Amino acid sequence: MNLLVCIKRVPDVGAKITLTRDAQEIDTHLLGFTVSPHEECAVEEAVRIVELRGGTVSVLTLGPPEAAEQLRDAAAIGAGRLVLLETDGREWGPMATAGAIVEAVRRDETANGPYELVLFGNEAADTGDYQVAVRVAHALKRPCVTGVKHLDVTDTTLRARREFRGGEECFELLLPSVVSVKEGINLPRYPSLPGRMRAKRAVIEQTTPTWQEDPVRKQALSDPVIQRRRAEILGEGVEAVPALLGLLEELGVLS
Repeated sequence: MNLLVCIKRVPDVGAKITLTRDAQEIDTHLLGFTVSPHEECAVEEAVRIVELRGGTVSVLTLGPPEAAEQLRDAAAIGAGRLVLLETDGREWGPMATAGAIVEAVRRDETANGPYELVLFGNEAADTGDYQVAVRVAHALKRPCVTGVKHLDVTDTTLRARREFRGGEECFELLLPSVVSVKEGINLPRYPSLPGRMRAKRAVIEQTTPTWQEDPVRKQALSDPVIQRRRAEILGEGVEAVPALLGLLEELGVLS
């Protein structure tokens, strides 16, 4: 099978987030970069499918030259072909990103045959747009299902399940299809030492997509308001019991 996974280089948001002075970007000077967690699972799922059914996993990203690092991370766990749609640092919105991916998919499929499955993460960790997979599927006129937590693939069809109101929805789609997966569909493996060495030598195909400005424009980012509360010491030992009982009664715990 010929599979494609689309990933995105995003700031590692484990640390405190600060914004640039113009409130247009996340200040990344003190942050590292990684792949969105949903997309890590998408790469792992593609590798598992190919290990089971045979084929090739291609991984594509749109971003600056530094995004090659995230492509090599994918190669370290089994991706065979790496594609960088290199940008000049300007931010690409979801419509422009989807357009660049569609252009790349059509070019690749003309040269190498169709992708039976194009995988995305359900949303990027930095923008959370939830749009790119759906826009790509619409442009390619292929069936699409999002938010997938379980995937079974045959030669001609796939069965996808996702959580819905305490239960599950199940979809059966004909291939070729587009699917976005959620974190938890699998547990991504750690790359082996041979995998890391192989990734360092991997060839990255680079092209420059045509810049497209989204008609939807970002006005500004804002930091969420963090509510901070201080702990109140009610007392020590037996002397704290009356205050504790009063608090429990106030909370309605005591009848």
